[in-house]
Amino acid sequence: MLKPIPDHIIDGLKVLFVGFNPSIRSSETGHHFANPNNRFWTILYQSNLTPRKFQSEEDKELLELGYGLTNIVARPTKEAAEITKEEYEQGRITLLKKINTYKPVIVCFVGKGVYLQYSKKRKASWGVQPDSISSSIEFVAPSSSGLVRMKMTEIVGIYQELHKFIDRN
Repeated sequence: MLKPIPDHIIDGLKVLFVGFNPSIRSSETGHHFANPNNRFWTILYQSNLTPRKFQSEEDKELLELGYGLTNIVARPTKEAAEITKEEYEQGRITLLKKINTYKPVIVCFVGKGVYLQYSKKRKASWGVQPDSISSSIEFVAPSSSGLVRMKMTEIVGIYQELHKFIDRN
């Protein structure tokens, strides 16, 4: 049986990163973004959000940098397409409670699809969203999945904008 993985979340984070849901590999290891094809840790490092490239086993150490990790849906799946509408709706409600409880300055959605499920909007642009649903600033960044067709330099560029935005807030 695949198990959800623990959130890494505390009061007053600079950024709470929100993914779709845990991968099979994340469920097996108990760590966020553990699939070797996922580029999350590389993106954070290349965009200067972290001083070095962290490994998934070090995910909890992001708290020391003011970053937290959670997902909109807790159930691990092979791909996000397996997530049901009901799971997204329940996850949306739970995520909103987490955001309003822990009050991170910025919530960074790791994937436009995650944000669209959360916000119930039809479309969104990259970066800061003009009308937050929560008490936090909402930022949309590309998914770090290896399946994403964007060039790595474009993805890193958007995360660099997040880094600049953090420095201003």
